[in-house]
Amino acid sequence: MDQARAATSQTASVEQQPDHGTTKWWTLGAVCLGTFMLLLDITIVNVALPDIQIALHSSFSDLQWVVDAYALTLAAMLLTAGSLADIYGRKLLYVVGLAVFTSASLLCGVASSTLFLQLARGLQGVGGAVMFSVSLALLADAFRGRDRGIAFGVWGAITGVAVAIGPLLGGLLTTGISWRWIFFVNMPLGVGAIALAVTKVAESRSPRASRPDWLGFVLFTAGLASLVYALIESNERGFSDGRVVGCFVAAGVLLAGFLVADAVVTHPMFDLRLFRLPTFTGAAVAAFGISATIFSMFLYLVLYIQDVLGYSALATGVRLLVASAGILAVATAAGRLSSHVPVRFLIGPGLLIVAVGLYLMAGLDARSTWTHLIPGLVVSGCGVGMINPPLASTAVGVVPPHQAGMASGINSTFRQVGIATGIALLGSLFSSQLHDVVVERASRVPALVGKGAQLAHAIQSGRLSSSASHVPPRAQAAVRSIARDAFTSGLNRILIIAAVIAAVSGLVCLLTIRSQDLARHRSPEHDVAG
Repeated sequence: MDQARAATSQTASVEQQPDHGTTKWWTLGAVCLGTFMLLLDITIVNVALPDIQIALHSSFSDLQWVVDAYALTLAAMLLTAGSLADIYGRKLLYVVGLAVFTSASLLCGVASSTLFLQLARGLQGVGGAVMFSVSLALLADAFRGRDRGIAFGVWGAITGVAVAIGPLLGGLLTTGISWRWIFFVNMPLGVGAIALAVTKVAESRSPRASRPDWLGFVLFTAGLASLVYALIESNERGFSDGRVVGCFVAAGVLLAGFLVADAVVTHPMFDLRLFRLPTFTGAAVAAFGISATIFSMFLYLVLYIQDVLGYSALATGVRLLVASAGILAVATAAGRLSSHVPVRFLIGPGLLIVAVGLYLMAGLDARSTWTHLIPGLVVSGCGVGMINPPLASTAVGVVPPHQAGMASGINSTFRQVGIATGIALLGSLFSSQLHDVVVERASRVPALVGKGAQLAHAIQSGRLSSSASHVPPRAQAAVRSIARDAFTSGLNRILIIAAVIAAVSGLVCLLTIRSQDLARHRSPEHDVAG
């Protein structure tokens, strides 16, 4: 036992430790600026998607890939990026991630086709993965004791601000200038964050770092990509299509191979032993649950407000502020409470509140206006605000400091897997419901008999107005009515499904997240709020 303690002490002394008193607040500023840019980009893109769809002649599946190309590469690279950061330095990798993300934003802004935009979004995901994988580890390494709770509270507030102003800024840029400026706006933010990180942030790395698990990386990336591809392609082909079934089978085999490989290799990318801690599992479920539900739903809510209700990007951004206000108002208080209240009583109830908000948004019909969404958006926003700050501290607080990079990478991976699979799954279910309703309703209108599938595709692709103009004048009113009925029917379906997923995730978190798991790694040197 004494030899083990001596070895641990000797190893710990090798790790580079920054001068926390002089660098920690600069570190907080650099991490918050990068996080602000990343989250701003996500919320801005959602509001601009209908304009992108029109400008680049994108299909409904194309729009899903604009979002999922980013989420997929981010999820695939997070764990490997965390390992590389532990080896080569968290500051170094953070700066690299900022540079890649900023450059990719420029490429997104000049995209001339949907494919080019999707590829550039994938490159953004690579840069974002590096940033996400080390941001929380940088904070955990820089702050100690009570200051760590303050730092995570500030970080949570910044995420709330980014989410709050993202829809509005996206609407202003898209409506006032062009959708391309939602990406160009990242340029000054990225350059500023790079300058701050290079000059003010201290380097840190893990003394126990191991080389990346490249086999696990390949298996995980291929498996997740196959799963998301199958879900998105099922929109057009159906779940019984041979290609879709083959991709589902491939995803199952590859992901199972990933779990087996990481269970037997000496230095796995994904340390499965961490899931023996119930709190770590609960944090992963929370990260997946919040992303697969409310954050995935924003894409379809934006399409409803713009394509069906006819609002501009700016008007849509203004209306989404009701959700942002709830996030912003609650996030700061939740960050402070996480130092005094067990985090399961913030994360678990937060997900349950999100579920209630999603349920309140359901019940739409052809006569509904955007005001129907207000109660659900406010309630869901409050739930998100309760979850984000304590979830950040839980992700790294449940493991020893030398595993902070892997822990934050795994938690962020579950967030992005939730986005990727949530958008793909909800989109598939939405498309199926919309298609069935349109075909059934169109068969009742003589002028539309046999045109149901074509009409459904036009509604999904945001080309309802042009499609309506090609039918006899007496049937145009029927087309608009069918479109609103079908869209709201599909939206109601996925709102209920998302609510169920959020509620189940909340219950799991209440049962699994435990204060004693966090207290195990609390000491005067490494204090974690819990």
